[in-house]
Amino acid sequence: MALEPIVFIVDDDEALRETLTRLVESVGLSARTFDSATSFLEVYEPQQPGCLVLDVRMRGMSGLDLLSTLRARDSALPVIMMSAYGDVATAVRAMKAGALDFVEKPFSNQAMLELIQQSLKADSQARESRRVRDELAKRHDDLTGREREVMALVVSGASNKEISSKLGISPKTVEAHRARVMRKMDARSLADLVRMGGIILSPAP
Repeated sequence: MALEPIVFIVDDDEALRETLTRLVESVGLSARTFDSATSFLEVYEPQQPGCLVLDVRMRGMSGLDLLSTLRARDSALPVIMMSAYGDVATAVRAMKAGALDFVEKPFSNQAMLELIQQSLKADSQARESRRVRDELAKRHDDLTGREREVMALVVSGASNKEISSKLGISPKTVEAHRARVMRKMDARSLADLVRMGGIILSPAP
């Protein structure tokens, strides 16, 4: 059963946490609040879908430090940074550290809701992309070494004759390997196999 997304809110201002919680729940979403970066890190699990609305300046670990910690742990959780001191340098640092957006307090409720919805959509799409990539990588790992060689050459655009010459095997053997690659990768067409190859060989999101 798929986990429902949660809007995590991390801010040491209790009134703001309550305001954001009411805002998020008003559109049927679930919210969970924390008064510090460390308390959030103690319970957050990467498999939980959602997004993070995060204050820049807090007691203890700052919002920027929390963002850096998440990225260092390879967490792709979308983060919306907030600050009552919205200087350009801080905003630039936040965006370079991987924040999805930077919002100055006080903010428009509608604008914040739109950002949250965008963040949840981005998280959902990224998780689906990783799921597809992981599934294709598993299929690719199940290929034999020779089948992986043939697939790489097919994906690069090589013909059966070129693959035969490159690998020193007969065209008939190449065709047999291609057929097994198509079956094991569950590719419906050559174009489908090329698409899969592009996903497997591209950098992980």
